[in-house]
Amino acid sequence: MRDPYTVLGVPRSASEADIKKAFRKLAKDNHPDRNANDPKAMERFKEANAAYELLSDTVKRGQFDRGEIGADGQPTNPFAGGYGGGGFNPRDFGSSSGRAGGFDFAQGADDLFAELFGGRSPFGSGGTSGRGFRTQVRGPDVAYRLTVPFEDAVALKPQRVVLKSGHTIEIKLPAGLESGKQMRLSGKGEPGPGGPGDAIVTIEIAPHRVLSRDGDDVRLTLPIKLDEAVLGAKVRMPTAEGVVTLTIPPGTSSGRMFRLKGRGFRRIDGTRGDQLVTVQIDLPADHAGLKAFAETFIDARDIRSAIEA
Repeated sequence: MRDPYTVLGVPRSASEADIKKAFRKLAKDNHPDRNANDPKAMERFKEANAAYELLSDTVKRGQFDRGEIGADGQPTNPFAGGYGGGGFNPRDFGSSSGRAGGFDFAQGADDLFAELFGGRSPFGSGGTSGRGFRTQVRGPDVAYRLTVPFEDAVALKPQRVVLKSGHTIEIKLPAGLESGKQMRLSGKGEPGPGGPGDAIVTIEIAPHRVLSRDGDDVRLTLPIKLDEAVLGAKVRMPTAEGVVTLTIPPGTSSGRMFRLKGRGFRRIDGTRGDQLVTVQIDLPADHAGLKAFAETFIDARDIRSAIEA
């Protein structure tokens, strides 16, 4: 086993508070609940716990510093007669369960787990009380993929997920939703001796027929007719929340953009993006009246001077 000071990343002069703080960070960073895709996290977690178990015990820490016991908590020379002033005594190292050198939880570690993870030990449903490493592990997590309709994603409409067990649960979509977002449903995975694992739901936002996403905004290209652009009109158009009427002012050119405030995706801070509508004039392919009008209409403006320079 590695030197416990090295494992926790603290110097030999570290105070009890420094040791506890270092263990707290390692336990939080490597807790299996937060590292479902990292199989090495459990080993780092157990190693940190073993180091904390030794260094948080004043007697054991002194014995280790004096070279009387190793990093595994076992005496370096149990038959020399000098250990503890009275020779080697197996009872000094706990029962046959391997308390001293195994992965027993240190005194006070259960309080840390209660604070960090609601009291749930990563090694089983029994938590950390009673001391002693618990071999029961939770059941495996189960991965699900949920396709959310575009309109539902904008409105954050609750969705239903059918689990492998056949049960259906309703989940609430979070603000800041994007494709690839993962949601963890605690206790909805496979059963295990230490309790069920979790369900990991990956969200995929389905494409819309005419709307598209641009960051937190929603975009739409809206076709309009020539007479609507020249004379102005009221045009019905889709949004993610239903059909609305857009007022096209007279003399509107292709490419003009209109902004509908608060019609986009909801951000994490609760604000919303907008819907951006770009109009595009759609001309008929063969219209005799339009041709006749164009032949007699003269527009004397120099509209390309800025790009020809």
